[in-house]
Amino acid sequence: MKLSIILIISAMVLFPDSLMAQVTESNIYPVCQSKAIDSKSELKVGDQAPDFTLLAVGGGEVSLHDYLGTKYVVISFVPAAWTPVCSVQWPEYNQFESVFRDHDAVLLGISADNIPSLYAWINDMGGIWFEALSDFWPHGAVAEKYGVLRSDGTAERSLFIIDKQGIIRYIDIHDINQKPAFADLVVELQKLED
Repeated sequence: MKLSIILIISAMVLFPDSLMAQVTESNIYPVCQSKAIDSKSELKVGDQAPDFTLLAVGGGEVSLHDYLGTKYVVISFVPAAWTPVCSVQWPEYNQFESVFRDHDAVLLGISADNIPSLYAWINDMGGIWFEALSDFWPHGAVAEKYGVLRSDGTAERSLFIIDKQGIIRYIDIHDINQKPAFADLVVELQKLED
């Protein structure tokens, strides 16, 4: 593992971006641009967040109500494992674990992929610090509750911030082809403490 990281960093320094793309995207499914928003959430800021319980890649189940009264919750829905933007978005959060902790927040990543696929994808990316949850069966049920299930069975790229009382404080249903700016999420987390 350490050797592969050293090789990637070395390639970034010594070779052009095109070679780096070959090194890091060797297992990434090449998808074309998708329609930006295919679903529309009826949830609004100020609504009670729908509760859920999902299987976690790390084992066991995770429920939204596990965090009520104790932590702010950031939910990151992504369309699909092994795709380009998703494979950048979730690993980027590894750089900012302390930001979530400093804002008394947990991050829950949700995908409609099954556990084995999520497990392999996360390991291929080098791991993540937060819980990755499978919304595979019943397929996309949580994404549907949140109004972000697309007609193709994947979720919209979206972020929800839920306060300690279970109230939605922020919604970003993002262009599926682009990664949400982390700085915007930080601004919204800071608002919770004002």
